[in-house]
Amino acid sequence: MTTFFSLYQTIGWHLTVLVLFAFLLAGTVKGVIGMGLPTIAMGLLGVAMLPTQAAALLLIPSTVTNFWQLAAGGHLRTVCKRLWPLLAMIAIGTGIGSCMLGMGSAHGMGRALGAALFVYALCGLFLPTLKVPPCAETWLGPLCGLITGLITSATGVFVIPAVPYIQGLGLDRNQLVQALGMSFTVSSLTLGVGLFCNGALGEAEMGASLLAVIPALLGMLIGQWLRQRISAPVFKRLFFIGLALLGLHLLNGG
Repeated sequence: MTTFFSLYQTIGWHLTVLVLFAFLLAGTVKGVIGMGLPTIAMGLLGVAMLPTQAAALLLIPSTVTNFWQLAAGGHLRTVCKRLWPLLAMIAIGTGIGSCMLGMGSAHGMGRALGAALFVYALCGLFLPTLKVPPCAETWLGPLCGLITGLITSATGVFVIPAVPYIQGLGLDRNQLVQALGMSFTVSSLTLGVGLFCNGALGEAEMGASLLAVIPALLGMLIGQWLRQRISAPVFKRLFFIGLALLGLHLLNGG
């Protein structure tokens, strides 16, 4: 039991409150729009703690909520068959990045994280949904996977460019939800392996990450309740605006 709380005892009560709030908010966003948990959590936690520490805390909540998302829809085999080149290159790219790039200094990674969040927000706000022709999937999928893996290893955020690519495949709603869940699951697991190999994931971080599952799941339940009562497009726009502001804050040095 001591292991579960040791990291929170080290960082103090004020950062512990931030962790709980970050995962509650991130889970709520994911419950409403089906994504956003790692992005929101990394962005908020990256303001106040080492990015490697934030990424370690993210590991179990992200994996659990992604498996939840992955289990729904009934199209798992179809999704895997279509996306395996993307998924394989995400794993390879994350592995290469973890060995060659890794998560560097807090200052440098904070700026990289801010840039990733800001670019992703601008894409969500202003770019139309991409249309990926079937003939381009054979080369574009692996390329997007490799780039996503490298960005994941450097920032802890695994949405660029995998999410725009998956959204451009023309999948139906259930397939899209499962495809995003599959992509996020592979990214979070390979990021966890990279953190472990670099010595950034020990018993204290795993215990703290396991406890963070509670606010993340509670947030998802709240988000699913909100989804029936608010406009998802309006919520998504507010999400991207908030993400852009957070990215600018991190770019300016936090």
